[in-house]
Amino acid sequence: MATVGGVFTAVFGLLLTTPSAAADASEPAAGPSEVPAAVGTLAEGEAFMGAGTAIHEGRELDARDGGTIDPMDTSGVQGIDVSHWQGSINWTSVRGAGIQFAWMKATEGTSFRDSSFNTNYPASHGAGVIRGAYHFARPDVSNGATQATFFASNGGAWSRDNLTLPGVLDIESNPYGSQCYGLSQTQMRTWINDFYNTYKSRTTRDVVIYTTASWWNTCTGNWSGMSTKAPLWVAHWTTGSPTIPAGFPTWTAWQYTDRGSVSGVSGGVDRNKFNGTRERLLALANNTA
Repeated sequence: MATVGGVFTAVFGLLLTTPSAAADASEPAAGPSEVPAAVGTLAEGEAFMGAGTAIHEGRELDARDGGTIDPMDTSGVQGIDVSHWQGSINWTSVRGAGIQFAWMKATEGTSFRDSSFNTNYPASHGAGVIRGAYHFARPDVSNGATQATFFASNGGAWSRDNLTLPGVLDIESNPYGSQCYGLSQTQMRTWINDFYNTYKSRTTRDVVIYTTASWWNTCTGNWSGMSTKAPLWVAHWTTGSPTIPAGFPTWTAWQYTDRGSVSGVSGGVDRNKFNGTRERLLALANNTA
């Protein structure tokens, strides 16, 4: 499968499913000030992108205060990722601030649905933000196929409408316990592969993998099995360029800070950039060459 500008350009068949609205949320609503208090205090189902990484690095989660972006890298095609922790979002202001894409939490494990997803998903679309959904992986509670099915049925589906990105598997350090969720490297590879295969059978799309180099190399054993199949969204809070996991040729998206801010979002928000032009971002969204 060829890559251009960090995105996959192979054309697949017609979509098998259309975007699904999430069912009644299992996570409580939260205002912008209702952020996790400190390291290790997340309740089951309350994880968000980067939470596991921050906890295992000893970073306090309440530092997501929306101050000056640190580190700063606002060049290129910019994006954010959100969950119910961001509270109410003005997506028109977000788009007006130059944010072109966003991924938002839809599901976690086998039963949790983000309480803001049903609002954020259509509102971002209406504001012209190219958006998609993400699933926070819990390899300790079920197999990958079960969670991929839950995700695809609760917001993770896809349609070629010029504004919908493929879904994301957020697989990172366990915010609730041992880093690798109690799985061996071989078991973790099987889990990820099962998620990938099931998601693709449901949506026709390759799932995007969000991870860190440290977690991937430790918990999958430098596995290269996804390198020709899944676009990589790497989390590395730094300037310059990110360190990518072993086995991946390049990155498609880069979460460069968990200490970001943007107009339209009260409090902190993760900031991301895309590895290519807006045209390449649209190619990823629409699955076109």
